Amino acid sequence: MKVFITRIIPESGLELLRSAGITYTEHREKRNLSPEELIAACKMHDALLSVGGNKIDAAFLEACSHLKVVALMAVGYDNVDVAAATALKIPIGNTPGVLSNATADTAFLLMLATARKAFHMHKVIGKGEWGFFEPTANLGMELNGKTLGVFGMGKIGMALAKKCRGAFDMPVIYHNRSRNEEAERLLGARYVSFEELLKNSDVLSLHAALTPETAGKFDAEAFSQMKPSAIFINTARGAMHNELHLLDALQRQTIWGAGLDVTNPEPMNKNNPLLNMPNVAVLPHIGSATVEARSGMARMAAENIIAGLKGAPLPYAVNNP
Repeated sequence: MKVFITRIIPESGLELLRSAGITYTEHREKRNLSPEELIAACKMHDALLSVGGNKIDAAFLEACSHLKVVALMAVGYDNVDVAAATALKIPIGNTPGVLSNATADTAFLLMLATARKAFHMHKVIGKGEWGFFEPTANLGMELNGKTLGVFGMGKIGMALAKKCRGAFDMPVIYHNRSRNEEAERLLGARYVSFEELLKNSDVLSLHAALTPETAGKFDAEAFSQMKPSAIFINTARGAMHNELHLLDALQRQTIWGAGLDVTNPEPMNKNNPLLNMPNVAVLPHIGSATVEARSGMARMAAENIIAGLKGAPLPYAVNNP
């Protein structure tokens, strides 16, 4: 059995594949494969381990209907036509849970960096402009006791809420498709409507999945309902916020600041005005970029591959064809 892997992945995943007697081909060039190239490669393999935003759409799945399994080295699967895969009886697997702490750490980092204008002040030093002390210049804000709003109280949202409660004693409110009783019991989190979340959050952090309902949800109308002192954080998916509307909200001081690990579009253009705003912090989608998280993701993806090639249920299944 042969697996095609769309990126170089940690050794932890490759070792599992080798131990199971599975051979693999890694795409080692630092460029994205075109849809045609991905189809051509998969036609010579029995399974796909997909890393990055490869479009696993109906056209791809129909062209590669021989695949016994597609394993994503990711939690999100908005790039997959799950219904088409299920109809073709191709199991899809992902890697939930393993990157929750790493991504929550990134949201926490962005929250702090934005609140204290840290990225901007670092640039000030590099420009040789660290000089005359002004007591009223470059002021940030303290987070202690501020209200954290979580949009999508799943594993990552919970991990961030725990950090914010422990470090800054931040009250937690959240909006979800359903109540999270564990968050309410352990953290005193309070379920609110979407409108209440916008209105009452001092820091609003996004941790929901990208769906037709959440795509573009944070637009001019949403930002207009937020506090002028609010910080907007997105470590989920860039498509959940309208970037032009976010820029306008920041320029008009409708909201105070923003921290982004995901952008819309992605990657962000180097000339994007957001990169030069003092109260904005942007990272290049590094939410899961720790040794621990990426090694765990590689192992879980490999476990899905091994199970799928054996015809067994995937341990981390998105669908159940």
